[in-house]
Amino acid sequence: MPNQPSPVPRVPVGVHGLDDILTGGLPGQRLYLVSGEPGTGKTTLALQFLLEGERLGEPGLYVTLSETAEELRSTAASHGWSLEKITLYELSSVEQASGLPAAQTLFHPSEVELNETTKGVLNVVERLRPQRVVFDSLSEMRLLARDPLRYRRQILSLKQFFAGRGCTVLLLDDGSGSESDLQLESLAHGVIEMEHLSPVYGSERRRLRVKKMRGMAFRGGYHDFRITTGGIETYPRLVASEHHETFQTETISSGVAEVDALLGGGIDRGTSTLLTGPAGTGKSTLALQFALAAAAAGKRAVVYLFEEGRQTFVARARGLQMPLQDRLRDGSIVVRQVDPAELSPGELAHELRRELAQRGGLDLFVLDTLNGFMNSMPEERFLSLHLHEILSFLGQLGTASILIEAQHGLVGNQALHQLDVSYLADTVLLLRHFEALGAVRQAVSVVKKRTGTHEQTIRELRLERGGVRLGPPLSAFQGVLTGVPTHVGSGAGLLRDSDAGPSRG
Repeated sequence: MPNQPSPVPRVPVGVHGLDDILTGGLPGQRLYLVSGEPGTGKTTLALQFLLEGERLGEPGLYVTLSETAEELRSTAASHGWSLEKITLYELSSVEQASGLPAAQTLFHPSEVELNETTKGVLNVVERLRPQRVVFDSLSEMRLLARDPLRYRRQILSLKQFFAGRGCTVLLLDDGSGSESDLQLESLAHGVIEMEHLSPVYGSERRRLRVKKMRGMAFRGGYHDFRITTGGIETYPRLVASEHHETFQTETISSGVAEVDALLGGGIDRGTSTLLTGPAGTGKSTLALQFALAAAAAGKRAVVYLFEEGRQTFVARARGLQMPLQDRLRDGSIVVRQVDPAELSPGELAHELRRELAQRGGLDLFVLDTLNGFMNSMPEERFLSLHLHEILSFLGQLGTASILIEAQHGLVGNQALHQLDVSYLADTVLLLRHFEALGAVRQAVSVVKKRTGTHEQTIRELRLERGGVRLGPPLSAFQGVLTGVPTHVGSGAGLLRDSDAGPSRG
């Protein structure tokens, strides 16, 4: 039986989330290409790569052909890093090694012979014997070569030189010197592509993808990332099927007997519920009612606000004398206000995963509203797929999700919002305004429930002191959902102000 090649050890990059995408890091002692336009974060990634090597006791070398050593130290200092233990070798050092007078260190790179440049760099590698090397950037090497064939041969010679010296090498390329060089990508063992996106409004968005990685599995597709003080934070694309856990089937009550009766007992763990209707029909309050009831039963809930401010949300609960403040203090309910102009889909999924990890799981997740979620990322495509993965991820962990969608219009026929996610939800509650006896009232009905039976009736809904109140089925009226009902008989009528307050299940 032929000898099997020994597995290549993995080299962690040191970038939060990227090692997860690479299933443990880069295969060591190989040459990799990191490509992207200026400003995408290539230098920051490279510095983190070398600093991670320093932490692991692996000597690092940064060969800079475009920036000065002082500029690199300044960049590192902005993140709170020190490069004292990393060797910085800049172009001026190469020029001096080539025999040019010191006064000529500002010569254009094309005026320095490529073979002398390469020779100076390789001499440093032989002397220092680093285990991690960064070349920044290949566009300068391309200018020095002038000829594509000579440039390719030079990169190939670099690859062969490092092959037997135990070095893991990153080649940074901003693509400013020529058209896309697929031949260069074919020489590299792996390619990481970084992108910088500028939406019409809001902060810039960055994403990366592992375009190629020989001989290993990795998480494909685009992954959002952000450059913060302290380096790059990557948000691996959420794959719901990787997070399945066994959980006990359970129904989460609203704490209101009539609401639970309408839903056939409540909402089930691991399912998603959509509350849809025009503004002012009580969707957010009904969702809060579920969160408070879950917290009272010893469960954990989190509310993500995309439109309403946290302070306004808390004040509204206080006005209805709903005990949200008490639940915020004991931590059984957490309310997160999301800045719509600063979020990406990957960050939202990452925040949810971190929330679950910090709290040891969640029983109820509320997203208020889907309209805000969509408007926060107007240029993102496939938001329905992003949302599907989030809901599937939560469902496989046994978390019940409540999504709130505001429809256009107030009274009468309503137009659905352009992000129609009703097909994603296991349960759909429809809320409506209707006119009766000189007043505008609200009604609620369940139009869909996959996981069991539910009432087919329409009930009046009222927000009163203590929370949500539902009346008996409106059997005496017809056309409630159109907004202008007609009285058709002597069945159950409307709620009266003198009726008893909200009942508790």
